[in-house]
Amino acid sequence: MGARLVRAALAGMTALAMAGTAGCGGGTDEAGSAPAGSASGVTGTVTVFAAASLTESFTRIGRDFEAANPGVTVTFNFAGSSALANQIDQGAPADVFASAAPKNMQSVVDAGNADGSPTTFARNQLVIAVPEGNPKGVKALADLTRPGLKVALCAEQVPCGAAATKALTSAGVKLTPVTLEQDVKGALSKVKLGEVDAALVYRTDTRAADDDVDGVEFAESAGAINDYPIVVLRNAPNKPAARAFVAHVRSDRGAAALTAAGFQGP
Repeated sequence: MGARLVRAALAGMTALAMAGTAGCGGGTDEAGSAPAGSASGVTGTVTVFAAASLTESFTRIGRDFEAANPGVTVTFNFAGSSALANQIDQGAPADVFASAAPKNMQSVVDAGNADGSPTTFARNQLVIAVPEGNPKGVKALADLTRPGLKVALCAEQVPCGAAATKALTSAGVKLTPVTLEQDVKGALSKVKLGEVDAALVYRTDTRAADDDVDGVEFAESAGAINDYPIVVLRNAPNKPAARAFVAHVRSDRGAAALTAAGFQGP
C-alpha cells in the first residue's frame, strides 16, 4: 500500500512539472520545439561576396555569426574583388560585398548597386611568400629579379596585383612574373605547389598557410596597404540579415577575428 502511495505521489509531481514547463515563457511551438530565429530577429540565408584574402577570417566570422543568430545561414563566394564586382554589376544575387580595395567597391557604387556608403573594416599589407625555410634566401624585392628565380604575381586589375605594382614601382624594381593570377590564393598556391620560388601576396595569406610558406616583410609594402570596404547591396534578397552581418564584421568580435588573421584595423 505504501509503495502505491509513493508511486501516485511521484506521478502527480511529474504531471505538475510538465504542466508548469508547458505554461512558461511561450518559448516553444505546438510541437514542443524551439522556433527558428535569432536574438537579432534575422532569419534565412545571407550571401556574402568576399575577396579571396578574406577566406579564412570570414569563414570564422560566418560561423560565429550563425552561432549568435540561430536560424541564419551564411554562404560565401570568395574570389578576386574585380571578378566579384563584375558579377554583382551583372546582376548576381548577393547580400553583402566585401572588397580588398576601394577601386573595385567603387565600381559597384557607381553602378548603383550599393545600399548606402561602404565602410572600411580592415587593412592588409603585402609580403613576399616563399617556401618554408626560404631556400632561395629572398630578403627584399630586388632579390626577385635574380636570374632563374620564378615569381608569381596577381593580375594588375586584382587588388593584390595593383598593390604589388605600386610597391615594385616605389622600389624601382622591374621583374617579369612567370604567371599572373586572378586572385591572391592563386598566387599563393603556386608557391605552395613549388611551381614558383616566390609570390607577392598578403600577410594574412602567409599566416593562414604558415605550415607551407614563410612571409618575408619588405619596407616598400608600407606604401601599398589595401583598405577593405564592405557594404550591403541594393538588391540584397535578405537585407535585414545583410545589415546584421555587416554590423557583426565591424563589431569587437569581428575585429578580433580579423586581427588574429593578420589584418590591421581600419
